[in-house]
Amino acid sequence: MADEKQQEKGAKSPAKGAAGAKAGKVAKPAKPAKSGRSKAAPEDASPRGAVAMGRPAAPAQKPRLAKHYEEQVRPELMKRFGYGSVMQAPRFVKIVLNMGVGDALQDAKILDAAMNELGQITGQRPSMRRAKKSISNFKLREGVPIGCSVTLRGSRMYEFYDRLINVAVPRIRDFRGLSPRSFDGRGNYSMGLTEQLIFPEVNYDKVAKVRGMDVTIVTSARNDEEGRELLKLMNMPFRQR
Repeated sequence: MADEKQQEKGAKSPAKGAAGAKAGKVAKPAKPAKSGRSKAAPEDASPRGAVAMGRPAAPAQKPRLAKHYEEQVRPELMKRFGYGSVMQAPRFVKIVLNMGVGDALQDAKILDAAMNELGQITGQRPSMRRAKKSISNFKLREGVPIGCSVTLRGSRMYEFYDRLINVAVPRIRDFRGLSPRSFDGRGNYSMGLTEQLIFPEVNYDKVAKVRGMDVTIVTSARNDEEGRELLKLMNMPFRQR
């Protein structure tokens, strides 16, 4: 009897194996290879998840004053001061604009309007400036926002300088030229503007109050003489002595 049962189990086992093979999952056909163009990222695209640097994209071509400096101003400065390398020639490093808003102590919206106007003038979002120390006579507390500032470099610096000397400054009332003496001893030039309305980017009808600003042109010049020659060759409208 035992031998007959073992033979019956052996006869059923192949049937179970065949049934198990049928019940098993059917292998899926291999997916066709996708073309590389479907998900190929563009060469200039940033990787997914990359942090935005906040730096403005470079324009398609150099500003005209940047070309003017490289083609005419720099060779002339090297010849005049006897430099042997282009890196020794004075150049623009940055342009800094500061706008003080003391009225912001009473109304914070005034500072927002000033930052909006400065952003329209420069094409770059300004940064807020806060008081470094408390002054009781002016009812000023440390850390209170009292102004805004913008630092321009590269192409935006040259584009703003172009608009400044060719569009904005000539619109100053009774303009007869800028002072050639407003240097700090290290080749950096500073000038004060009494109103923001000289810039065409500012809408006159939306200005609540006329405000001035300080413009500082930071150069790599070693002294005022080099800085003055650089600005002259860059068409700065200095007052004739």
